[in-house]
Amino acid sequence: MGKRSQNKQLFTHLSKKQKKHLKEFGEEHPFHDVVGARPERTEIVELPASPEHSDDESNELEEEEEEPEQKTAYQKLLSTLSQPTGNDQSEEESTDDEEEEEEFLDEGDNDGVGDDSESGEEDEGGEEEPEDADEALTEAVEGEEKEPGAEEFIDKENESQFCLETNFIDEGGPEDTNSTAEHENGKDMFLQHLDTELVEEDVQKITSGSKAKAQIMWPKLGTLLCSHPLERFGSIGPQKDTNLPRFHKLLETRWKNLNQASDPKGVAEEISPLQLELLALMGCYKDLYHPESCPLNQGPQVQSAYCLHILNHVLKANSQVLAHNAQLREQKTQAKAGAEPQDEPRDQGITRPKVLILVPFRGGALRVVQTLISLLETKGRKIVVNNKKRFKEEFGEEAEDKPPNLQRPEDYSAIFSGNVDDHFRIGISIVRSSMRLYSPFYSSDIIIASPLGLRTLLGAEGEKKRDFDFLSSIEILVVDQADVFLMQNWEHLLHVIKHMNLQPLDSHGVDFSRVRMWNLNNWAKHYRQTLVFSSIQDPQINNILTKHCANYRGQVATKNMPKTGSICQVLVQLPHVFQMFPSDSFMDHDARFQFFLDKVLPQYRDSIMSHTLIYIPSYFDYVRLRNHMKKEEINFASICEYSSKSEVSRARHFFQKGDKQFLLFTERFHFYKRYTIKGIQNLIFYGLPSFPHFYSEVCNMLAAGGQGEEASWTCTALYSRYDAHKLAAISGAQRTGQMLHSNKTVHLFITGGEDKAS
Repeated sequence: MGKRSQNKQLFTHLSKKQKKHLKEFGEEHPFHDVVGARPERTEIVELPASPEHSDDESNELEEEEEEPEQKTAYQKLLSTLSQPTGNDQSEEESTDDEEEEEEFLDEGDNDGVGDDSESGEEDEGGEEEPEDADEALTEAVEGEEKEPGAEEFIDKENESQFCLETNFIDEGGPEDTNSTAEHENGKDMFLQHLDTELVEEDVQKITSGSKAKAQIMWPKLGTLLCSHPLERFGSIGPQKDTNLPRFHKLLETRWKNLNQASDPKGVAEEISPLQLELLALMGCYKDLYHPESCPLNQGPQVQSAYCLHILNHVLKANSQVLAHNAQLREQKTQAKAGAEPQDEPRDQGITRPKVLILVPFRGGALRVVQTLISLLETKGRKIVVNNKKRFKEEFGEEAEDKPPNLQRPEDYSAIFSGNVDDHFRIGISIVRSSMRLYSPFYSSDIIIASPLGLRTLLGAEGEKKRDFDFLSSIEILVVDQADVFLMQNWEHLLHVIKHMNLQPLDSHGVDFSRVRMWNLNNWAKHYRQTLVFSSIQDPQINNILTKHCANYRGQVATKNMPKTGSICQVLVQLPHVFQMFPSDSFMDHDARFQFFLDKVLPQYRDSIMSHTLIYIPSYFDYVRLRNHMKKEEINFASICEYSSKSEVSRARHFFQKGDKQFLLFTERFHFYKRYTIKGIQNLIFYGLPSFPHFYSEVCNMLAAGGQGEEASWTCTALYSRYDAHKLAAISGAQRTGQMLHSNKTVHLFITGGEDKAS
């Protein structure tokens, strides 16, 4: 970011004549050359007697190698001019103050909203705006022409200090007593989970998909739906009968101050009952799906809870390896004395990374690392964290990045707080309560990344340079803020999950005598615990656990139906007409499209029904509807996540003035921008919003226009029987049950006065 701001300052110092000359000729006029304080060194070169024997060949080679490294000011400026930016200089004529404020956010949003385009994955490079303008072309083709991560900083200097193979546990240290106690006490779920040996019959039962299901109530989490493929690893019991996990010695005195660790500057709060229940569930090593992790309420508590769980897991695993290293060293000395050699303990995976945490933005990764560091530190002892300063610079947020007077909803501020770059990956290794950031992946214990950051490294089938072996031995996968991934590119997340726990293509120097047998049998996916946290219930998120997870211990999912829906937050007097259309599957886009053309659109074609906004959750449905309206020559404007600032400004202006009868409006645009669209008199929800509060936000926009009378306002929403979760979040669980089981296909609700329904 520093280079970009420097380039902008240099560009603003030029006059209009200088800028014109720079664009036309690619360099500044010689008259304006700035003579540096240090003159260039003049070299006197003697020509050789024979061109075949030149004494200055080495000097020439050195000069050629140094030339590309020395960039002049106009070369840097030229590189910034050659890159397409999201904020065009020609768009300064826009008079909308709200959009001028949004200019600051365009940098963080570009890739997150630019993934599900018609051209597919090719849009990734075009939609991203790199932090450094000089490296724009390099990042645009990352993963194709150059090795992914070739220009990333990787700490290789401290390899020996954080290497598990060459380190031994300190005698009499805290880890030594802890590891001994763990081996003596077989009740530790960490050891029970990893030491369990499956047989072929068990694996066949797991892969067959047949599961026993049970339902139980816990005080804070509510209704828990449990499923397990193997009978001997049954359902969880009541909350009072479920014990907390045994914590590593380094965490025994710190884990109760969990909330203070996640917010060091805040007031110390005791660990909440919700966190205790989450820790008990995660300690059972079952898969967990918790769709109530709202960034405003439960989000911070959930994040600190899973940070404690994964840190406890990593510390125990590394302590076990270090303790066995010490035992093997003793055995070697005894073997020289004539004692019988013993079998080496199997305590490792094929590769070292044990935990993968997927978060949508760099700001989330920063909060995770800060929580991990705080959990390892005590009041009187600070831990050593390598490359901490560099990490804060790259993952922190500068004060200039955020506009001061931007007014947005609280959930928007919570999601987009901090650095919102969504292309990153970082490895973390932990040994003896010391932490190394930017460690090489194959020397890391924890990997924190965005799906896009890993996608460019994993590559696609058929590419020459691919690397996914570091995911072969992942034991815990955390998918945090899965609902935000829906607003990015969901395919990137699925691509990463499909490459988890595959048989590696290379050994990477592993000692196979120390590798667990289930890793060698390619059964690692049956031992992987997957933790998925989201603020909404969505079939695509639920599909992760049903289709891509095969934990032999089973799964636990929170299933609480909302009692009141977001329709209660609509403040305007408005009739809401919910129309149900027949559908054969959740992804039946054809049935929705045909129903809209036959039943809904003809009602709004009359000129009387002007100022109609059509809210479309799916970008592909948006493209289909837009193409149809162009073909039918319908008077409409459109706004999507790919629209330029000037296109958005024109569409809003024409729609508000009534020059355009329809306005197509995508959900992702609303998610990333939250503009208030003025002039709406009629609303059509082509599909129910993924986020229930979006329904009330869009409905309340009718009051912002100041046009028309409330009596003429209308709202129509389409749904099918596969939209039960979304419908319940909007209208409430009780009404949803009545609507889905009713013989009627049209239901009316009126807001703004007395609550009536028919």
